[in-house]
Amino acid sequence: MDYLVIEGSRPLNGTVEISASKNAALPMIMAAILSENEVIFSNLPRLTDVDFAIRILVELGGKVSMNREGDHLTAKIKFPDSASFVAPYELVRKMRASISVLGPLLARFGKAKVSLPGGCAIGSRPVDLHIMVMEKLGAKVTVEEGYIFAEAEKLKGTEIVFPFVSVGATQAAIMTAAMAEGVSVIRNVSMEPETVELGKMLNDMGAKIDGLGTETLTIHGVNKRTLPGPKSPISVIPDRIEAGTFAVAAAATRGRVEVKNAVAEHIEILLYNLRESGVIVENTKDGFIVDARHLKKIKPVDIITSPYPGFPTDLQAQWMAYMSIADGTSTISEKIFENRFIHIGELFRLGARIKYSGNKATVQGVERLKGAPVMATDLRASASLVIGGLIAEGTTEIHRVYHIDRGYERIDQKLTALGAKIVRNRE
Repeated sequence: MDYLVIEGSRPLNGTVEISASKNAALPMIMAAILSENEVIFSNLPRLTDVDFAIRILVELGGKVSMNREGDHLTAKIKFPDSASFVAPYELVRKMRASISVLGPLLARFGKAKVSLPGGCAIGSRPVDLHIMVMEKLGAKVTVEEGYIFAEAEKLKGTEIVFPFVSVGATQAAIMTAAMAEGVSVIRNVSMEPETVELGKMLNDMGAKIDGLGTETLTIHGVNKRTLPGPKSPISVIPDRIEAGTFAVAAAATRGRVEVKNAVAEHIEILLYNLRESGVIVENTKDGFIVDARHLKKIKPVDIITSPYPGFPTDLQAQWMAYMSIADGTSTISEKIFENRFIHIGELFRLGARIKYSGNKATVQGVERLKGAPVMATDLRASASLVIGGLIAEGTTEIHRVYHIDRGYERIDQKLTALGAKIVRNRE
C-alpha cells in the first residue's frame, strides 16, 4: 500500500495543468450504455474510479478499447444488446457512483438488477431518490438481499420534484427520462457543470433535454431503447475540484501557481473566497493564476457548503486546512453530507485547532502546523492532509493514499513539478 512523504514549508510556484473531471466522466461513461453505436472519449482521466466504471461496463458485456495518448486516456465503448442487466456486488462495491448504472440499464433492457453500492464513508448518501425517479417514470422497484431490482415494460414521462438537490439523482433522472415515452418535467435539479455536461452528451447522442444549467429540466423522451450515439468524440470538462485543490494549495503555501486547462467560472465562489482571504487571483484565457507570495497574514473567511453555484462540499476539507493557519477564527458549515468532518482528527495531529459540533466547525488559526504521520479517510480528506503536509514544518507521512488516487491524477508528480518535496513510497 502506497503512502506519501512530504517535507513541508515550501511555496508552490509554476504551472499546473488540470486533468479531466472524474465527477463528469463517471456518469458519462455509464451513459454510453444508451448508445446503439460506439462512443469515443478523447480525454478520460487516469484514475482508479474511472477504471472501476470501465470495468463495470466490460463485466456487463460491453466492448471497450483504451489507449493512452500523451497525458490523455482515450476509450472506445460499444454496449451491445447481448450485454447483461445485472450489476453484482463485486462490481459496484468499491464506488458509490456505480449506482448511476441503474437508470441506463433499466432504459436499455426494461429491467435492471444492481447491487447497493459501496464507497467512502462520508455520509449515508441514500439511494431513495434514485428509486423514486425510477418509480415515477413507471418502473416497479424492489430492494431485496442487497439488490435494487427495477422493471418497466415502458417508461413514461412524468413530473418529478426533488425534495432537495441531488447530483446523482438528477443525473439518473436525465438518463432514464430521456428514453421514456412523453415529456418529463424535473424540478429542483442539480445545476453542477458535471450534470450539464452529461445532458449535453445525451443531446449529442440524440436525446432532447432543455433547461440544462437551470433549476428545471424539460425532457422530451425518445421512446426508444437506444440513442443513435454522439456525432463526435466526447471531451470531458476540466476537473473543477482538482483546480480548486491546487488553488488552495498555492494560497496556503504562499506561492504563485498558474492553473491551466481550468474553467474559473466553475469555482467562482472559491476564487472569491481566496480573494477575501488576501490572495491575488487573476483569470486567464484557459484558467487562472493564484498569487499569495505577498501574503503575511491569511484573513479568516467563513464558508457554508451548498449545491452549485455555492461552495462545493468537495473543497470543504481543503479550505479547512487553509484556514487552520489563518490569522483568527473562521467557521465552516457542512450542509451537504453528514460525517464529512472526519478529517479533523488527522488535522489535529498536524497541530490544527478545530472544534466542531454537528455540521459546524470552528477553526482557530495557528501560526504553523507541524509534520506528523496521518491517515487518509476519504478522497477529499486526503487532499486536505496533502495541503496540511505542504504547509507544515518537518515531515508528514500520509497513509492510505489509495483514496487520493481515486480522484487526483498524478498529484504527487504535479506537486513535485511545482516545487514540493513529496515522495511516494510503498509500505
